[in-house]
Amino acid sequence: MIPSNGSDVTSEYPLVRMWASTVCFLIMAFFNLIINWTIVCEERLRCHARFVLVFHLLFSALVYFGVCFAFHLQIYVRASLVPTACRAVVTLLITSASNILLTLTAMALDRYYAVCFPLKYSGKCSWHWPWLTGLLTWGLAAIIPLALPMDNNNNKFCDREQLKKGSVHKVVLISVCFVVILFSYMRILQESRRLGVLNFGNSVGCRTIALHGTQLAVYLLPNFVNFLLQRLEKSGQLGNETRELCSVVVFAFFSLAQCIAPIVYGLRKEELLEDLQRHFPGLTCNVTALLKWMVQWTCPRMPSHPRERALTAQRLISQELSQTSV
Repeated sequence: MIPSNGSDVTSEYPLVRMWASTVCFLIMAFFNLIINWTIVCEERLRCHARFVLVFHLLFSALVYFGVCFAFHLQIYVRASLVPTACRAVVTLLITSASNILLTLTAMALDRYYAVCFPLKYSGKCSWHWPWLTGLLTWGLAAIIPLALPMDNNNNKFCDREQLKKGSVHKVVLISVCFVVILFSYMRILQESRRLGVLNFGNSVGCRTIALHGTQLAVYLLPNFVNFLLQRLEKSGQLGNETRELCSVVVFAFFSLAQCIAPIVYGLRKEELLEDLQRHFPGLTCNVTALLKWMVQWTCPRMPSHPRERALTAQRLISQELSQTSV
């Protein structure tokens, strides 16, 4: 009876993954509708690199959770997919996940260039290059799944074993993105300290760096945790059922975190909140209050300083001008 019970519990894991993906997909679909629609409708937002990158990040997360839902749904119902359909689903799943990492890297590079080269950086740059950056990241993200060899086995089901292929390519991508993002924020910290703007008075800058780091962590940590669980299972220190249980818990927890993180990051921008309230006045009393509560919950003790960001930018420019004029 004990093996039977363990087998019954294990058989429910695909259902948990499917429902976790469903919840995350519905949340992302709703916020993609209101946030991305606002960005597209407002010229000052769709021509600004920061907001365009937020658009790409939210859209990539929407595609990822949508394909993830379809993938786990067909596992739960034990659907028999032809190899071409299975490869298409796995390719889109890996591509969207990789594009999220590449978009986060592009956001870090954008902030690095804005902080370290404030006179050369223009937030309202040419409208086309941020959108072309999104197309470029999608193209780079597709290299990993397309580079994998075709699976000629006669496996009847398209299961999670298909996602374990190309582990070397994934490690290389994660490592490169991590190094680039780490370098970008190390240079941002150094430049901020040199200019004297990274202090307790500039809480907005510190929170932005911390929130972006948290956003990166929730996308990277699941890979390292699952890798550790597999190593423990191979060494005999962890049973198969325990490892499966831990994997499901990690998947459900980090899926929700990955779903919320880009939403909170994007809605911390005052310009986006203002335009959001104007485009969706009926949601002002409910959704906007919920969004502000989410921001306050993720960043407790966050006072409202609307002029802090402007003063920081003025200080950056004035100090840079004083140095160049000498």
